Amino acid sequence: MNAAPRMWQAAAATGRSAQRQSPRICRNAQCRSPLSQRRDVPSFRRNASSTTPNGGPQQSQSPSASMEQARQYYSNRNTTIGYYAISIMLGTLACAYGSVPFYKMICQTTGWGGQPVRAHGTSGEKYEDISTRVVPVTSANRIKVTFNASVSDVLPWKFVPQQREVSVLPGETALAFYTATNKGDKDIIGVATYSVTPGQCAPYFSKIQCFCFEEQRLNAGETVDMPVFFYLDPDLLNDLNMRGVETVTLNYTFFKARYDNNGRFQPPTS
Repeated sequence: MNAAPRMWQAAAATGRSAQRQSPRICRNAQCRSPLSQRRDVPSFRRNASSTTPNGGPQQSQSPSASMEQARQYYSNRNTTIGYYAISIMLGTLACAYGSVPFYKMICQTTGWGGQPVRAHGTSGEKYEDISTRVVPVTSANRIKVTFNASVSDVLPWKFVPQQREVSVLPGETALAFYTATNKGDKDIIGVATYSVTPGQCAPYFSKIQCFCFEEQRLNAGETVDMPVFFYLDPDLLNDLNMRGVETVTLNYTFFKARYDNNGRFQPPTS
C-alpha cells in the first residue's frame, strides 16, 4: 500500500528538479526569443558594412575630398572636349580656304571635270620635256577642235573666238585667238575659266599658253586679243575611250572679278 504513494512522490520531486535546472540551461545556452534575434540583424549589417572584403575596417572618405575629385575629373574632361572642338573648327576653316585651289590643281593635273591638263605630258613623268610630246603623229586621223565662248550676265563684255574650228594631228601644236571687248563705260577686271568636251579628252588637251585664271583688265571700250597655244597629247591614241572621238570643243567663260574699279578687293555684299 505504501508503494504507490512513494512512486508519486518520486515523480513530483523529479519534475521540480527539472524546472529548477531548465532556466540554468537556457541561460548557459543564451537562448533568446525571435524578436531579440531580429533586433540584432541591423547591428550585424552595420558591422559587416564597416569592414572591407579582407576583414579589415573600411577607411571612410570625407565628402569634401570626393567633391574635389569629381570636380577635377569633369574639369579635365571639359578641357579635352574643348581641344577637340577647336581642332575641328580649325580643320574645317583650312578645308574651306584650301578646297578651291586644291580642287583646281587636281583638275588641271588629272583632267577631271573637263579641265585641260598642264603641258607636261600625261605619261606619268612629272618633269617630262614638252618637246618629246609635240611630235605630230602623221599616221593618225586629224581631230577637229571647235571653240566656244560665253560671258557672265553681270559682265558687259563681248567675248568671241576669232576662228570657229581647227584640225590638228595628235602631237601637233596649234594657236587660236579669242577677242574680248569691254562694252561698258568703266574699267572692269574679268577672269576666265575653261573646260573641254567630251570629258574623256580633257586629260590629253594640254595647254602651253592661255589666259585662263588670270585677271584681265579692260578699259572702257577696249578690245584685246587673247591667244591659246595648245596640243593634243599622242597618248590619246592608246586610250580605248578616245576611239571614235573626232571633235573636241574648248569652252571659255568670262566672269567679273570681285574687285572695285581701282583694283582693290571688294568683299561680297551680304
